[in-house]
Amino acid sequence: MEIGNKIKLLRYKSGLTQEQLASNLGISAQSVSKWETAVSMPDITLLPMLAREFGVSIDELFDLTADQKLQRIEKRIEVEEELAPDVFKEYEEVLKNELLKSNDKAKILSLLANLYHHRMEADAKKVSHYARETIKLHPEKKDCQWLLNMSEGQCAWDWNMYEHSSIIDFYKEVIKNDKVTPATPLPYYYLIDNLIADHRTKEAKEYLTKVQTLPAHNPILAFVYGAHIALAEFDEKTADCIMEDGFRRFGGNSTFLFEAAQYYARKCDYERALRLYEEWWKAEERSKPRYTDALYGIAKIYGILGDKEKLIATYDRIIDLLKTEWGFADDDRAIIEVEREKKSAQMIK
Repeated sequence: MEIGNKIKLLRYKSGLTQEQLASNLGISAQSVSKWETAVSMPDITLLPMLAREFGVSIDELFDLTADQKLQRIEKRIEVEEELAPDVFKEYEEVLKNELLKSNDKAKILSLLANLYHHRMEADAKKVSHYARETIKLHPEKKDCQWLLNMSEGQCAWDWNMYEHSSIIDFYKEVIKNDKVTPATPLPYYYLIDNLIADHRTKEAKEYLTKVQTLPAHNPILAFVYGAHIALAEFDEKTADCIMEDGFRRFGGNSTFLFEAAQYYARKCDYERALRLYEEWWKAEERSKPRYTDALYGIAKIYGILGDKEKLIATYDRIIDLLKTEWGFADDDRAIIEVEREKKSAQMIK
C-alpha cells in the first residue's frame, strides 16, 4: 500500500477529517489531500508526528515487510551518528517484537546489540566531552577521570579494573559448547587476545596449540600469535625472530603484512610499522574496496610522532577511500567522524 492510501486509511480509523489532521500537524488541509491522492509525499520531518498522531510506528506508515524493517534499521545505524530518542524507541520495539516471532533470532539479537552499542557510542562521546572539559578546568581534582577512562576505554591503573577474566571465561565457555562443524577458530582468537593482554601466556599457548588443530584456522594468525605471546613473556628477541621467520615464510602476503605492521607498532618501531602498513595498502590494490584499518594505523602513528601535515593528509586519504571505494556521502556517519578527527588535528598547535 502506498503511503498516501495508508494515511487515508489511518485517518479514517482515527476519525479525523483532512482539516483536523492538518490542524494537528500544523499544515494545510490541501497538503493532506495531496498526500492521499499521491500528488506529493509528506516531508520526512513530519513522519514522526504522523506516526504519533495515528499511534503507529514510522515503518507502519510504509507497510514495510519484516525484512525491509530490519534492513532499514541496519542501514540507519550504519550511517547516522545518533538516533533521536523516539526513533531509538521505535527500533527497539520493532526488534523486540521480531525476536518473539522470527526464525532468525541470531540476526535480531545482533541488531539489538548494535542498536544499543550505537546509543552507547553516542553517549560515550558526550561523557568524554564533558569529562575532558571538567578536567581542564580543575586538573587538581579527582572527579571525572574515571568517567573519561570508561568512556574512551583508556588505561586503568588498578589491576582488578583492567584484567579480562570475565571475557576470558566467556570465550572458554563458547569454545566448550561450540556446535559448529567444523569447529570455528574465531572464539579462540578473541580468547587468545585477552589472555595475551593479561600476560596469561601459559593458557594462551595451550589454546594456540588447540586452534592450530582446527581445519579452518589461519596459519598466519597462529604464527603471529606466537610472537605476541613471546612479547607478553618479555622475550623480545624470540618474538622478533618469529616475525623475521614469518617474512621468509609468507613474504608479501597482505594478511601477514598487516599483522606485522601491528606488531611493530606495538613495539613502537613506528618507521617499520609505517612501511608495512603502506606495503599492505599496495598489496590490496586489486582487492577493492579496501578497509580503513591500515590508514587509521598510519594516522595514529603520525599523531604520536607529532607530524601534523602527514596526519591531516592521511585523514584525507581515509575520506577519499570511503567515498571512492565504499560510496559514502558527506553526511554519512563514517565521513562525519573522520572529518571531526581531521578538524581536531588541524587545531593542534
